[in-house]
Amino acid sequence: MKGKQTIWDMVRSLALIGLVVGGIYIFLPHDDKADPTRVVDYRVETITARRVAPYPLAAPVGLPQEWRATSVTYKKKDAHAWHLGFLDPDNQYVAVEQSSDPSDAYLAKVTQQATATGQQQQVGGVAWERWDGPKYDALVRTEQGHVTVVTGTASFEQLAKMAAALEFKKA
Repeated sequence: MKGKQTIWDMVRSLALIGLVVGGIYIFLPHDDKADPTRVVDYRVETITARRVAPYPLAAPVGLPQEWRATSVTYKKKDAHAWHLGFLDPDNQYVAVEQSSDPSDAYLAKVTQQATATGQQQQVGGVAWERWDGPKYDALVRTEQGHVTVVTGTASFEQLAKMAAALEFKKA
């Protein structure tokens, strides 16, 4: 019967498609062990944000290469919100968050609902307030007109390393 497709024709077509897909998979290079983390360069954004931020903008200096920057944003219209995201050497998340909005709502948002413990931690001779949370822990430093938060899934030791590396500058 001409023009009628049978199940056998469909099986042969699927087998042919499978062979083509298999060949493409085998011959195209791929690395199953490659790190999928996309590293970003935050230097240009830091320089630009320092020109417009109403507070000394924080960015790390001298962190070992194992610390990988994964995200950077500055939102002038969102209370001059500055964000730098990193993965530490243990692949734990660490973020630097700054804003001219030191409200409880902002702090709850960037710390993922962490709360103040009443304890302080000295980092480089500066007192940071420790916050504990179900998802993120944080070190919080409130100053005249802005707040700086180092937060994430990393340990307080790693959060303190980031806080110690921060350089606060205006352009």
